[in-house]
Amino acid sequence: MNFRLAMRMLTEPDKRLLWKLAWNAGFKGIRSIGHHKRRTRRGEFFPPFLYISVTNACNLRCTGCWVDVAAKQAVIEAPAMHRMINEAREMGNAFFGIVGGEPLMHPQLLDILAEHPDCYFQIFTNGHFISAEIADRMRKLGNVSPLVSVEGNEIVSDQRRGKPEVLNRTMQGLQHCLDARLVTGVCTSLCQTNMDLLSDAWIDKLIKMGVLYAWYHIYRPVGPNASPELCLTQDQQRQVRRFVVETRAKKPIIVVDAYYDGDGYALCPAVVGFTHHISPWGDIEPCPVIQLATDSIHDQRPLSEVLGNSDFLRDFRETAAASTRGCILLERPDLLIDLAQRNQARDTTARGTVLAELEAMKSRASQFNPGTEVPEKNWVYRAFKWIWFNDYGTYHKHFRPDQWQDPRPNVETERQAVVDQQQED
Repeated sequence: MNFRLAMRMLTEPDKRLLWKLAWNAGFKGIRSIGHHKRRTRRGEFFPPFLYISVTNACNLRCTGCWVDVAAKQAVIEAPAMHRMINEAREMGNAFFGIVGGEPLMHPQLLDILAEHPDCYFQIFTNGHFISAEIADRMRKLGNVSPLVSVEGNEIVSDQRRGKPEVLNRTMQGLQHCLDARLVTGVCTSLCQTNMDLLSDAWIDKLIKMGVLYAWYHIYRPVGPNASPELCLTQDQQRQVRRFVVETRAKKPIIVVDAYYDGDGYALCPAVVGFTHHISPWGDIEPCPVIQLATDSIHDQRPLSEVLGNSDFLRDFRETAAASTRGCILLERPDLLIDLAQRNQARDTTARGTVLAELEAMKSRASQFNPGTEVPEKNWVYRAFKWIWFNDYGTYHKHFRPDQWQDPRPNVETERQAVVDQQQED
């Protein structure tokens, strides 16, 4: 399998783009992790990767979207983007995730990315704005990988994304990327209505098309239209993990996940300091779905000082790490309310209802399920995760399966009630 994947990587994408990927995202990415580890040992902090929501604008209205897409359009302007990227680069960073809204609705986005040829950018997109001309522009830039979101078949896509003919336009944009021989990925937010995309048939179709990597996210019930009935049960999340591990061992396609280390232990990228998120208004949030902040990229201090000295972000990492190896938003929304109150964190949305939304959330299962770990089977992924994606000593010994005790009273009863309700719905 590793040989077949290597042959695909060497023959399918544009060679210049492959070199940019290997150097800017690969070599420099590993180097940025090394900087992060050394900073951590010195008691300093700066995440090796940043995810940046460049705009809140979007042409779709997806169920469970946390972004205020109906609010007045906000964008991170070019000067602020350049300053942020340059200051992060000074700290050793070279890889940036570009999200939204729909990031390609930012009128200057590709011009901004063109100014940083020594960095690499992964654009999370619905694909609707990727014409043949835009795909060709990305190929000429060389430092961009489009990650196109596919959320199900025609019916499910229209339901999930709030508009008709969504899948057709998405697949057209995806094909433009493949025709331009870009390093192209497809991502899916798995929920109750699209688990059929967790299949060998779907993966085989992506491989045949020329898609080089797939990324499965787990649906989070957030935003003004949270739709918690779409959440996966803990058994389904375990099914996702098993499928990802098996696919990595037998299919010539890269499968990305952000929830587990090489031994199969759950983790949260924001908690281990792997990444934090920048909102369209410049707020520095723990992650995209936790819309609370005390800090901003528009602070006149250096970004390294803002991130490194943030009491709120430090408190978030420590609070989450002490309560779970999974997702604190799913498991303990009450702790996020406490965190916001004791740090006087502001609601970073346009709608201004985040605390009320957290209060209404019920405790749900996340990727943390001690005693059911599924280790990586593919030695390449095990090595990759050991080098690139570990817990960096964040979690304590009590998270070993034989020692873990959930601090919440009656949590299993609460979780079972949620599962029963989902089945009734």
